[in-house]
Amino acid sequence: MSNATATPERLQFKTELKQLLDLITHSLYTKKEIFLRELISNAADAIDKLRFKALTEPGLTEGDADYKIRLSADKEAGTLTISDNGLGMTREQIVEDLGTIARSGTKAFIENLKKANATDRPELIGQFGVGFYSAYMVADRVTVISRAAGANEAVRWESDGQGEFTVESADKATRGTDITLHLKEDAKEFTDSWRLKNIVKQYSDFIEHPIVMGIEQYVEKKEGEEEKPAEVKDETFNSRKAIWIRPRHEVKKEEYEAFYKQLSRDQEPPLRTIHISAEGGATDFKALMYIPGSRPMDFFYREPKAGLDLYVKRVLIQHECELLLPTWLRFVKGVVDSADLPLNVSRETLQHNAIIEKIKSNLINRVLKELEGMRDELMGKPAPADDEAYLKFYKEFGMTLKEGAAQDWSHKDRLADLLLFESTKTEPGKFTNLAKYVERMAEDQKEIYFLIGESRSILEHSPYLESLKAKGYEVLLCTDAVDEYVLSTLSQYKEKPLKAADRAGGDEKREDESFKPLLEAMKGKLGTSVKDVRLSARLKDSAAVLVADEFGVSAHFERLMKRAGRDKEMGAGSNLRILELNPDHPAVAALKAVYAKDANDARVEDFTRLLYEQAVVAEGSRIEDPAGFAKRVNELLVKAAG
Repeated sequence: MSNATATPERLQFKTELKQLLDLITHSLYTKKEIFLRELISNAADAIDKLRFKALTEPGLTEGDADYKIRLSADKEAGTLTISDNGLGMTREQIVEDLGTIARSGTKAFIENLKKANATDRPELIGQFGVGFYSAYMVADRVTVISRAAGANEAVRWESDGQGEFTVESADKATRGTDITLHLKEDAKEFTDSWRLKNIVKQYSDFIEHPIVMGIEQYVEKKEGEEEKPAEVKDETFNSRKAIWIRPRHEVKKEEYEAFYKQLSRDQEPPLRTIHISAEGGATDFKALMYIPGSRPMDFFYREPKAGLDLYVKRVLIQHECELLLPTWLRFVKGVVDSADLPLNVSRETLQHNAIIEKIKSNLINRVLKELEGMRDELMGKPAPADDEAYLKFYKEFGMTLKEGAAQDWSHKDRLADLLLFESTKTEPGKFTNLAKYVERMAEDQKEIYFLIGESRSILEHSPYLESLKAKGYEVLLCTDAVDEYVLSTLSQYKEKPLKAADRAGGDEKREDESFKPLLEAMKGKLGTSVKDVRLSARLKDSAAVLVADEFGVSAHFERLMKRAGRDKEMGAGSNLRILELNPDHPAVAALKAVYAKDANDARVEDFTRLLYEQAVVAEGSRIEDPAGFAKRVNELLVKAAG
């Protein structure tokens, strides 16, 4: 028997959780009903965890396998209780789970929560996985009583969400968790059974376990009979339909969308729905997958993890099973249900299971096929049906496809075909792909050219493009941080080498013996600032440009490393670039004339520095000595003005 009269232990919330609770309590004004969806989902998770654990420890169910989620309202007391007979929590678990948020990206999430419109904030909570705390949107105090399966005593947790919580022993006859919300005055509507039923239907209709509530049912009296008291009978609010088991033709679009919203806690419908029923082949499984239209706020903050739930004969075996899809498809939401796996399959067994590998291969193929269809609509073949769908998807999740193209060798070619790029032959905001690029290549063009930088507006005015534009060659304009890594890893597409427009190469080099003394002198004056100085055939209008050699790092990559404080990780000399000069430019010709007249003329060094510094500016980098640069420019202006 527990000692429920012991003095409660008073503890402090961790700092970030205190900030989050303050935001929830004072800033979330709309869609308050979302709290019920969150608490019901947590209750369903607790039941699923117990069902799975009971496969190997049947004693945990204590002979009670009648799983339910129960809603109980007390209008006079102004309380709503959500109960489950799931796994329950120990004292240590309740302190850890309800008193802290130990997740990467929490600070960033809180900042996003502050900035978001009030109408968006409840959805952010659901997407970030801190749904329990949404209770404080409607409650000024929350009491949790929980008894872990197999434990002899329960624990009581209580808090007003203001910075502290108490924990003490409690009495509870059965396993599971009861969460009681002491409702605020403006939230008493959530004691009304009709209101609660509508919320369950809207958000939790597909939860497998029955969500029940005792409803007073009046018995109609017959003539001459005394009036009978109302009877309280349980009414199940949710339909409990495992939607992925049903044939596709029986499922309405509205049902698919409702299940997606319940699964992902996204309020927008998915872009695409993929319903698979594989029967009679090498593997027997069903799957329902969704391609979202927008990413959760913490998508790039949290640890990459695939988003499919694995069921075996409708029993949840693993939430977000990382073995069903690669991490570059982690945006896909859904469920997979296999009839071929044993119910007591362990996580370790899954890692070496041939059935899982076959299912994974099938799932990847179906997702890629769906994305390819969306891309073809965007690219105009066949005639567009929803030509903006793929563009919308790509703006949200294109980065993960690039991850896959660089990391997954077995799907590299298909992923390369899914990548989108702006180019010198597309309008701003419009995109092409590698297949279209190859179709448009000039007959004499052997390579696919790309240029990486901060923005399109900077790139399209870059001196690196001058000779390529003159030849009519298209150049991909890449502005994502990962583009350099991805394109260098791909190295080629359809046997066409991918080449950075700012890299040195033999076809851009020019030879002119009369320039050799000047080039050597310039290299000596620039010292360790450059790897070499030479003449270039790539320039038409500009006087000078800096290029990386074949195996060196680009200026863009160097800038990214510096911003991350990791520039020291680059090998010594790997960031030195080659200064290329346009021998036909008047400024270069003038410098040559000055040097020929007097090699020791001070202007030789000044002009050399100016050409180097303007090349630094052109590549988008910062000049090391801006004051010296300004001084040299001003002196030239004075001399030019006489």
